[in-house]
Amino acid sequence: MSDRIQQLSPRLANQIAAGEVVERPASVIKELLENALDAGASRLEVEIDNGGIKRIKVRDNGKGIDKDDLPMALARHATSKIHVLEDLEAVATLGFRGEALASISSVARLNLTSSRDESGKGWQVSAEGRDMNAQLAPAAHPRGTTVDVRDLFFNTPARRKFLRTEKTEFNRVDDTIKRLALSRFDVSITLRHNNKGVHNLRAGSGRVEKERRVAQVCGPAFMQNALHIDVERNGLRLWGWVAEPAFSRSQADLQFFYVNGRAIRDKVVSHAVRRAFADVLYHGRHPAFVLYLELDPASVDVNVHPTKHEVRFRDSRLVHDFLFGSLHRALAAVRPGDGERDSGLESRDSGLGTRDSGERGAVSGIAVGEFTGQQKMPLTSRPLPGDLQQQMQNYGALHQPYSGIAEAPPPSPESRVPSPDTTEAPPLGFALAQLHGIYILAQNEQGLIVVDMHAAHERIVYEQMKTAHAAGGIQAQPLLVPVSLAVSQREADCFEERSEVFTSLGFVLQRAGPETLLVRQVPTVLHGAEVEQLVRDVLSDLLGQGGSDRIAERINEILSTMACHGSVRANRKLTVPEMNALLRDMERTERSGQCNHGRPTWTQVKLADMDKWFLRGQ
Repeated sequence: MSDRIQQLSPRLANQIAAGEVVERPASVIKELLENALDAGASRLEVEIDNGGIKRIKVRDNGKGIDKDDLPMALARHATSKIHVLEDLEAVATLGFRGEALASISSVARLNLTSSRDESGKGWQVSAEGRDMNAQLAPAAHPRGTTVDVRDLFFNTPARRKFLRTEKTEFNRVDDTIKRLALSRFDVSITLRHNNKGVHNLRAGSGRVEKERRVAQVCGPAFMQNALHIDVERNGLRLWGWVAEPAFSRSQADLQFFYVNGRAIRDKVVSHAVRRAFADVLYHGRHPAFVLYLELDPASVDVNVHPTKHEVRFRDSRLVHDFLFGSLHRALAAVRPGDGERDSGLESRDSGLGTRDSGERGAVSGIAVGEFTGQQKMPLTSRPLPGDLQQQMQNYGALHQPYSGIAEAPPPSPESRVPSPDTTEAPPLGFALAQLHGIYILAQNEQGLIVVDMHAAHERIVYEQMKTAHAAGGIQAQPLLVPVSLAVSQREADCFEERSEVFTSLGFVLQRAGPETLLVRQVPTVLHGAEVEQLVRDVLSDLLGQGGSDRIAERINEILSTMACHGSVRANRKLTVPEMNALLRDMERTERSGQCNHGRPTWTQVKLADMDKWFLRGQ
């Protein structure tokens, strides 16, 4: 092999470029559909054979391509979407690199037919991978463009052998169609595979039509459990649908996020969403959402990756806090009675979010992080800030030692459920009885409510403790012997620049040298924690992402554990008034649908379902 530098042939250069944007049939379809949308298409028709490996045909009714521009459409670095540098810095189209068609034609047999008017007359340009000489000829075609791609990777066997089975490749194509369908509700889309219809998605602009399409793509169960949000602030707008805590997934297969109409994957976005779900999301579960972020195109760089799946925000902190705050407040606002809770839903073991007092409360912070500490003092001996001890006594008898069922005589029948004629049942109904000392049975207008009393009380106590903690500020205590930390000069400089992060959360640190920090005071609730590791993790977050929530997350973690220890235990006999008091507090408490660990706290069994059990009316 020669070690002389030489210019690559156009064919080889295009095949290398193809490696960036053409990974499989799905990536070809993505590029072609985005070009069609940029051309103003309102109807997209996709036909594929053998998962797209044998053939891909995309037809649109866009504005078409001029005859003289058709050969140029297959050339590298040729585009109608960018003319000057300013266009590149504020990209408002889906595609713009001008390499998709050239890359595709270098590894497949491609025919492109287009017409600019309704005359039915158009022109076709053809190219194959070997020499890529474009051949132009007249062809009948309505207004719009059709791209026909056959035998993908026919001339690059090494690439072709990495393709998966027909089913796998089709599933990738299907995912691509779904993602695009959720980005443009105003465009009708059809998909056929091996001459069989798969999707027929009608266009619509109203909320009802949009929700119909979301249900078609994500399933009706998602929409039955979805909250609609629409928040606008500081030049940013977030709208869409996010599933309630009860609807979680075993994998992240129902997560769609769009920035200015472009489906993206971004660390800032992922982190903000994860934080909004962090407090009670059940272990190993994933939230479901379809969300749209709109902002000035000049404030986001979409030219980070050839496939344009990733973006870079110019003010990532602003975007992160806006996303977290918007989702956080939307999820916290959910109360029993806002929607129906069906006992037959697929997922029951999840929860959402942390609680925040305002934009950035004293208890909540900025990032989720693991905390590994040394052996700590028992939680029951920790001093509680403010009046948290009193907050844990709200139910009186719930915290008294249990010494047998005989202590709580059954209530009279009259006290069990108020007459439906005189009192309208609240969302969680009125208590009927207790089952095995674990569950509260209540009756509401829809049927039977079953409540896990420990899980419900745990969430109520936890929210009360966080509220009291935030209201009383961070209670701190000085260390008898300051903790000395050896850090890098960069970390020490970072502390001096962002010392307010530590101060606001009850820490007092002092720089004692170019590479030394002294910890003089810590939050009371973190007494006994491994302070050194926590401070290092916070500094790492500040340097890496501009903010940190590790301290606040650790405080919440401890409050959650204390709430768990302070809540009513199983096998505790409750009176009907106590059960009703618990139900009413659940209706007033944020995220009362899940306990602190993500387990559901209640479920609804509808009367109609019980009628089916016993064949009533059949």
